[in-house]
Amino acid sequence: MSERLEMATFAGGCFWCMVQPFDEIPGIENIVSGYSGGHIINPTYEDVKSGQSGHYEVVQITYNPSKFPYEQLLELYWPQIDPTDDGGQFQDRGDSYRTAIFYHNNHQKELAEKTKAAIADSGRFHKPIVTKILPAKPFYPAEEYHQDFYKKSPKEYKEDRKKSGRDEFINKKWR
Repeated sequence: MSERLEMATFAGGCFWCMVQPFDEIPGIENIVSGYSGGHIINPTYEDVKSGQSGHYEVVQITYNPSKFPYEQLLELYWPQIDPTDDGGQFQDRGDSYRTAIFYHNNHQKELAEKTKAAIADSGRFHKPIVTKILPAKPFYPAEEYHQDFYKKSPKEYKEDRKKSGRDEFINKKWR
């Protein structure tokens, strides 16, 4: 008997940093780095990085909601980002690095909006929460060298992540 799997799509800045927090968790079946939200079919990394394609760097997560509900995915997502920054994330600047939750159904939309409102009301941030909640758009997997980058190139990943300031922000604002 096969269990029903669902998709979740999150933009949180550089997709290299968005895979590891979700990886190797029971109920999460697959994580693919890619592009969504733009107007070019089958964009390349260069198309996206140029800012001309309109795409976000995203991770698309295949998960089993009976083992790992969407609410828990959101609980993992929000503390990975600065939801007040509409110009990118940390050292990565530009539209492709903005944050967004791409919902695949009304249930996901409602939960995303609810958690966004709770964060806005929490007083944790002194600026508005600008993370967009958008309907899912076509998803295009990134080039193979971007997949599981933190595993393939651990030294470069750690250096880039440290240089980005992401972990300092997470520890200051979310812990």
